[in-house]
Amino acid sequence: MTEQPAADDSSLEQLEGDIWGDPAPGATDLVTTVHRLRRKPVGALTAEDLRMLVAQQVGLDILVPRALTRLERDPLLEGDYYPGDVLVATLKVPVSYWSTHPDQLARLDAVATSVAEPDADLTSDIDAFRERTRGIGR
Repeated sequence: MTEQPAADDSSLEQLEGDIWGDPAPGATDLVTTVHRLRRKPVGALTAEDLRMLVAQQVGLDILVPRALTRLERDPLLEGDYYPGDVLVATLKVPVSYWSTHPDQLARLDAVATSVAEPDADLTSDIDAFRERTRGIGR
């Protein structure tokens, strides 16, 4: 299955054909931010936007390929927290996603392998990812 890149000027809502509307009154900052980011053109999403949406498992079919492309250029791509936080969010994507996207799984595994001297926390995240996805074709 070949992944086609999403149009840069379209939002997740447009690409998925799923309009969430406004968050409920009193929604948390996280919920409000996710709703706002779903309306932002995917080509304008920052590293932090990608980290947040991927971590919340929003728009994975559209955003994981984009995150992988950016991670292939910079494995320690940084959102708002620390170098590699986008990689960590992507490593934690559910196994169900990777089982239907083994080509992307192989790309992520290659990115993880490319990190020179990862710190103990990142090493642990990479090891957990590999354990969870063991047996899925790479």
